[in-house]
Amino acid sequence: MKDLAVVRQKPSRLVIGLMSGTSADGIDAVLTVISGSKETLKVRQLSFVYLPFDAQVRQKILKVAEGDFGGARELCCLNFLLGELYTDACLALCRQAGVSPEEIDLVGNHGQTVWHMPLEEAYLGHALRGTLQIGEDAVIAQTLGCPVVGDFRVRDLAAGGLGAPLVPYADYLLYHDPSRTVALQNIGGIGNITILPGNAGPEEILAFDTGPGNMVMDALAFRLTGGEARFDAGGKMAALGRVSPRLLDNMMQDAYLYRKPPKTTGREAYGSAYVDRLLAYARMEDISLLDVLSTATRFTAETIAYGIRHFSPVYPKCLVVGGGGSHNQTLLDHLRECLPGMDILTNEDMGYDSDAKEAVAFAILANEAVMGVPNNMPSATGASGPVVMGKISQ
Repeated sequence: MKDLAVVRQKPSRLVIGLMSGTSADGIDAVLTVISGSKETLKVRQLSFVYLPFDAQVRQKILKVAEGDFGGARELCCLNFLLGELYTDACLALCRQAGVSPEEIDLVGNHGQTVWHMPLEEAYLGHALRGTLQIGEDAVIAQTLGCPVVGDFRVRDLAAGGLGAPLVPYADYLLYHDPSRTVALQNIGGIGNITILPGNAGPEEILAFDTGPGNMVMDALAFRLTGGEARFDAGGKMAALGRVSPRLLDNMMQDAYLYRKPPKTTGREAYGSAYVDRLLAYARMEDISLLDVLSTATRFTAETIAYGIRHFSPVYPKCLVVGGGGSHNQTLLDHLRECLPGMDILTNEDMGYDSDAKEAVAFAILANEAVMGVPNNMPSATGASGPVVMGKISQ
């Protein structure tokens, strides 16, 4: 096992970042070279792989994440199974990059969120907040023989924050431009935005979840194709339907959209129960399933535009879109309509990889954790102050 002190002292480190999001579609694994920390940090992407979860694993994750299924045995088994799958992703990444697993210095693992409870709820006479990410880091550490940093969210939550969003720290280091205000919109299962005012320091960064990203669209594409498609590739199905003004207006009544940041959301709000309610309304209004998908695609764009117009201190010059949603051309077209005068770009336009963006962020967060550098953004999460997020397995 590599000694943590030795890893810290290296001028540059080979760091793997792992991400599996609320869509629960699979694992993003990225290999990076990182040197320095804080404002001196430099990162270079070497290789990226995506390993989809098989249908049984994905359905199990989604069922557990609904909150009313599973017990101690279920969570235990799924935790260690995901640890093995994350390890497989690391090994596949090493093979693709032509790097020996023994050369890896550090892994940053987001884990799989199965429950996120950022607001207080009553439990056994107490008012509690909490979050749970699974995917055993010790399994990865044992196979690769290097430290693994995971379970990032809990430290921010303990400091009074929402435990999300976590990527703004990396966004600031990689994308901050003193000459202009830049907005970064990740569209995974949930949409989250980071707004970087040109003349602002880290304490003035604004970030929050805009609402559902791909999550609702994915569920509708799955139902529309009888389970053959996990998502609407390129937005091609949505492009064939029509946006229903009645349904869109109904969806825009969502109270989450109007809450002021800091705020975060997840599958608890936009999972299968939400989709069932959406389809019940559509049936009542005689709206086809294809048109529901088209409307849900427009809805994601509208939630992003609403968040920018109402919460950003400055109208950004450009919006850089990353995550799986950056490949949905219908969604990007809606964003251009909803945000006139704003340049809608993808991470590729900025010289980065849209698919790898969040995984790179967790490589960076892991690097900062082992260097003892606070890596949350209190202005985004609402935490009482800077903290070092991440638990280290070695």
